[in-house]
Formats: sequence, C-alpha cells, structure tokens
Amino acid sequence: MEKSISWLEELLALQGLKASVSGSQNTGDLADDSYWLTINTDSLTTEEVNSLVGDRGQVLDSIQYLANITLNIGQAEDEQRAYTIEINGYRKKRQAELQTIADEAAQQVAASGEEYEIKGLSAAERRQVHGLLGDYEQLETFSRGREPDRHLVVKRVGDDDSADGSADDSSDSYEPTDNLNNAPDNVPDNVPDNVPDSASDNALDSAPDGAVESDTFDDDE
Repeated sequence: MEKSISWLEELLALQGLKASVSGSQNTGDLADDSYWLTINTDSLTTEEVNSLVGDRGQVLDSIQYLANITLNIGQAEDEQRAYTIEINGYRKKRQAELQTIADEAAQQVAASGEEYEIKGLSAAERRQVHGLLGDYEQLETFSRGREPDRHLVVKRVGDDDSADGSADDSSDSYEPTDNLNNAPDNVPDNVPDNVPDSASDNALDSAPDGAVESDTFDDDE
C-alpha cells in the first residue's frame, strides 16, 4: 500500500500538484477487494480538482489505468492488486448514479421483454453496471460495438443475442487485474509521460497474460 501511495503522490508532483494520498482496502459498495487511493484535496484548488477528474472522469480513469499497469508489473499473479483512484467523492457519487442506471435498465427489460442498451459508459463503468446487475438472475449483460461507441446491453436470459456477433458475457467475477483492461481510449495530454517507477515502452507486453484486449467480462469489462 505504501508503494502505491508514494507512486501516486509522485505522479501528482510531476503535474505540479502537491497533494497527499491515503490508502484503504474496499470492503463494500463495489463488491470487490480493490485498494482505494484517495487524493486529499485540501491543498488543491477547485480547478485543479476538476482537471484531475476530467470530462466524464476521463483523466481520473487514465491515472487509474496507469496505476494498475505500473504497480502490477513484475508482480506474481497472487500478489497483483486492483487500484481505484478517488478524489472529492467522485467515484462514490458516480457509483450511486450507476446503481440508478442499472435499476432502470432492469425495470425496462422486465417490463418490455426487450433488450436495453446503456450508452456513454467507460469500460470500467460497464463492468460496474454488469456487476450491479449480477443479482438479477433473469438478466444477463454483454458489451456490443467498438470504442468509442461500445455500450452495454441488458437482456433476459435465454433471449437470442443480436446478429452482430457480440458474445454473451454474463460472468460477474472480479479479478485483481481487471483494471488493467480498462484503458481509456485516449490518455489526456495533461497526464505526464514520465510517470514514477514507470512502465517502459513495452508496459502492456509486461502485463499479466490475458490482461489486455479481451472483449469478455471475465477478462475485459
């Protein structure tokens, strides 16, 4: 945990931001055992906080992706960890919004019997909604399309998949390396290239086997 805290504080310093980071292990809302690294905002301006979150959380997602790649390189599989980066309650607030989205999708499918598409989610958010719908035994979810238009589909169990060749990804298991797969489409320019203890140019090649470029919920989102 100390290594991850130091890594994130150094990354922030490279961006000219002096902020402390606290760490804890999640035990509740997200139904996983990821390590949460929370950026303290006491020394940051509102503009700096907003810049770290980015449009629809894209910068925060980029930092989270870098953390999961960098901090897991060279680690044995049983020592790999998933890291969630939090600032100003953004993740918790977004989780509540995703719960509402998931509930509405479940109600729509139950009422109409038709599949329901949820658009505008990042890969990490698609996985979260998939997990939130895991308690609905009569429903299953899968992702359809390619980025940036990839979206989540919710449908009744047993209904035929659409004819576009999308796989039915109904597993809701969570692996420590899941966040390795949730790479943002574009890492924003204000995330520095010289990250501390950084992955080399072949960082993705050094990631655990199967951690990159899978389209299933078991190994992607």
